[in-house]
Amino acid sequence: MSFTTPPRPFDITALFPQLAPLARTATRLHPRPGSPTVHDSSVGGPLLWPADEPWPYCDEPHDSRAEPVVHTPDDVRLLRRDRAAAAERRRLDPEAPQWTPEERATWERLANRPWFDGPIPLLPVAQLYARDVPFPRPPEADLLQVLWCPFDHETAHPRTALFWRSSATVTHVLDAPPEPPVVQRDCYLPETCLFSPEQVTEYPHPSELDEELQDQLEDESRWESIDPALYTTYADDPGELYLNNLSTAPGWKTGGWTRWSLTDPKPRPCPACGTEQVPLLTLASSEWDGGSGTWIAEEDPTDTSPPPLGARDGRYTLIDIVGGYNLQLHVCPADPSHPHIELVQ
Repeated sequence: MSFTTPPRPFDITALFPQLAPLARTATRLHPRPGSPTVHDSSVGGPLLWPADEPWPYCDEPHDSRAEPVVHTPDDVRLLRRDRAAAAERRRLDPEAPQWTPEERATWERLANRPWFDGPIPLLPVAQLYARDVPFPRPPEADLLQVLWCPFDHETAHPRTALFWRSSATVTHVLDAPPEPPVVQRDCYLPETCLFSPEQVTEYPHPSELDEELQDQLEDESRWESIDPALYTTYADDPGELYLNNLSTAPGWKTGGWTRWSLTDPKPRPCPACGTEQVPLLTLASSEWDGGSGTWIAEEDPTDTSPPPLGARDGRYTLIDIVGGYNLQLHVCPADPSHPHIELVQ
């Protein structure tokens, strides 16, 4: 199905015309659980990977002390099914046991997986076809594949690898890609989802605006023509309203503006040529948070029974980046095949 972002509470450019030329188009991807094929744009789904191309591995060492318990990808899938079954059982009968003896026995059995010290096959994270989703790309490419190593590196999050290709050149597809023997954390195995792309308009994060415009956004007298009920519903002050509900969209998306939260904006020069890199793809821990509820799609039911696992807080992909943040991938607009930059915000 398609998803529709509700209209913004009001047109911010009517109050601040200086923002109009700064508008950018972002594509919200709205990942939702599904069963994609290699010919679909997806999260965690099968990739259109050439049968004669070696599967990528991470050869770097991984810290066995990082997690007391590790699981195989199949373990994670089984545990997720058990959690979903338990949630449905409690929904139907609030007096039902939280966990059955069988479920407890499964957890105990899966808690003894040995650590693995060898090279780790990368996991599929996302596949984007240009016919479905606009994104910066090399001229000959119409397909972007994002994989990662499901272990923390020096950046305390999985390291990503980008692969650009022309889908028409892939005539024989790899049937059974290797999977990692273990993953460091359950949240590093994406739940399989399909995308429902939707284009929205974004404006810069407040800290990317000039000082004068920042001050104007914080000046409540500039908002006097707006009924306070239109913004106090969403935020304690106008600046917060702009930050969470009028500037950058939350969730998985391509393009648009960078969504800053942990640090102030900083330069992102291309490691190869120095050109300032632009947002390519945001891998988000959730589709919304407590401050950005106006971005929840109109088609997202609030009373689904039972909701998909993770749906109540917008965590459809079941991934988690450093405790709920976003992993934003930036690429060089001059040549997207140059090394990309990872930014956690």
